[in-house]
Amino acid sequence: MARLSPLNLIRAIGIAVSVAALTALTALTASYLLFPVTGLEVQGARMFPEREAWEVLPGYASLPSLNTLALEREIETNPWVKGAEVLKDWESGIVTVEVEERRAVLDGDLGERRIVLAVDGTELPGLGGAGLTRLGLDETQLEEILAVIEVLDRNGIVLDSVDAVGAEGIEATVEGYRMLFAGGLGDEQARALKGLMEEHPDAAYFDLRSPDRVVVGPESSGG
Repeated sequence: MARLSPLNLIRAIGIAVSVAALTALTALTASYLLFPVTGLEVQGARMFPEREAWEVLPGYASLPSLNTLALEREIETNPWVKGAEVLKDWESGIVTVEVEERRAVLDGDLGERRIVLAVDGTELPGLGGAGLTRLGLDETQLEEILAVIEVLDRNGIVLDSVDAVGAEGIEATVEGYRMLFAGGLGDEQARALKGLMEEHPDAAYFDLRSPDRVVVGPESSGG
């Protein structure tokens, strides 16, 4: 079998690369002509601007070439976005971005800076329309609040707002109930709280300031 000279080998490689590039270009062009992205819609967003979705959408994008996972991850870098799902409509060519946004639960004043936290502990650029009372905090109190937020979130309990911080601990609203916390909230306490909220729907408050205990406040007589 005859061996190719170095020059012929380079030419053969060059031709192969050119053919591959031309094939890829032809495929991309065909997919754009047959299945172009004709529009983009953002659903479920109040704070996430639609223009940001347009900015991360590749130019001359086609439905076959659109990497939905990469687009979702890029959109989720916005602090307001907790989760995003990108859907393709092959009939209309419209790409729909369904957004789940974060909600502010703490408006804190650390003296030198303001901090707004979401229900999962993410720092937000603003309140996003949430009617929260601004609370004066120090770094220790902020760490305690972050620890409480983490434990509640991990155990599937929804924090509505942090309402007061003082010597007596942290006062918050959790799934509509008044709660009293201190540093060191544990997973067992959180799991117990979840069950007690179901057992005592009319409780005035739940006190979790004592380690490994949940104190149920008096229930209203109205039922």
